[in-house]
Amino acid sequence: MKTLFVQGPIPGFRLLLVVVLSLVLVVLDSRFNRVDEVRSWIGSALTPVIWLGHVPDSLGEWSEDVFTSRDELLEENESLRARLLILERRSIKYASLAADNLELRNLKNASEQLDETVVVADIIGVSPDPFSHEVIVNRGSRDGVTEGQAILDANGLMGQVIQTNRFTSRVLLISDSSHAVPVEVLRSGVRAILLGTGSVDSLELVHVPDTADIREGDMLVSSGLGGRFPKGYPVAEVTRIHSEPGEPFAEIQAEPAAELNRSDLVLVVFQPQVQRLEPECEPVAEGETPSPECLPDEAGTASGSSNGVTP
Repeated sequence: MKTLFVQGPIPGFRLLLVVVLSLVLVVLDSRFNRVDEVRSWIGSALTPVIWLGHVPDSLGEWSEDVFTSRDELLEENESLRARLLILERRSIKYASLAADNLELRNLKNASEQLDETVVVADIIGVSPDPFSHEVIVNRGSRDGVTEGQAILDANGLMGQVIQTNRFTSRVLLISDSSHAVPVEVLRSGVRAILLGTGSVDSLELVHVPDTADIREGDMLVSSGLGGRFPKGYPVAEVTRIHSEPGEPFAEIQAEPAAELNRSDLVLVVFQPQVQRLEPECEPVAEGETPSPECLPDEAGTASGSSNGVTP
């Protein structure tokens, strides 16, 4: 019995065939883009194979999630809660910083409109007495603050300094029942006295004749009379006018322009020093009487200065 052996292609011929086929495919892909559709079809056909290759990793992650211990879950939950609290604190802090930044910008804009020198102060305390409207600011005598100085916020006049120490000052708000501000109506120039009523959102004009030119919505500004408050600061806006028949004065209420119970930053106003002019003293000939302004004082010097200005 004879056995027939069928001999396959020569191994060198197989290699040559594979090399030639590869070169043809490379040329077709680079020059004619003929293999893109075939590559796309092969990729789609191999997608299930790729999914099957990721099955072991997916099973491992799933088993870790399923068999995680209760202690690990509690620890992770506690860690996430701690991070949440930290983020909430930072969020609140950033919101506060944004509000402070806005208030500082408003104060800067307000200070640029003033002719007087000002310094920014923080409100660090409020009087616990419900019948006394006072606050404490972190500026004192070391900063040059003295009693009687006007205090502003970004919107208008808040009050005046009534007591100072080295590091802090006590401020009486215009809403206090013992406080009074000389004001004038910005539109008509009518002067009056604005009193506090013990309420932070209501002030009262007193001794205003029934025939005075005042309307609801008029802006009241400091008149500068008395020298305590500089002229022209916004103080309040007229909100209500009521006249009783036969009464000589009208009942007028106003709303403060400043945010008395909400402002955190204020301006302490330093009024410019007023220079006193004095006459120049010219030499007097023998036998003539000098003017009274140039008579020598007890120290033996003339009251008038050589430059005519006393600092």
